[in-house]
Amino acid sequence: VQLQASGGGLVQAGDSPRLSCAASGGTFSSYAMGWFRQAPGKEREFVGTISRSGTTYYADAVKGRFTISRDNAKSTVYLQMNSLKPEDTAVYYCAADRTSSYYSRISNVDYWGKGTLVTVSS
Repeated sequence: VQLQASGGGLVQAGDSPRLSCAASGGTFSSYAMGWFRQAPGKEREFVGTISRSGTTYYADAVKGRFTISRDNAKSTVYLQMNSLKPEDTAVYYCAADRTSSYYSRISNVDYWGKGTLVTVSS
């Protein structure tokens, strides 16, 4: 399975970009999907996840600002980011868990995408 994230770039604080992650080579609808990020000098952290059923869970840092959705027909997961802050600057990675149950969030990452950099300027 290959995951290709896109949509990153330089944005202004308060902007609302959307990241996409297209999957190929597997059965997308059978995976829980997630987004993670790694800011400069920091460890990778969980951003949010969407289960096979479409249930979403978010880290407290992004709850209420970010929204994850999926389109199984397009084998794509999205991360809509609203009200961006400079502290959201990071490389954003999508990930897939192929062993999750229908309602479960991502827990064991089997596949990682290469990441897309989002830089938020103030």
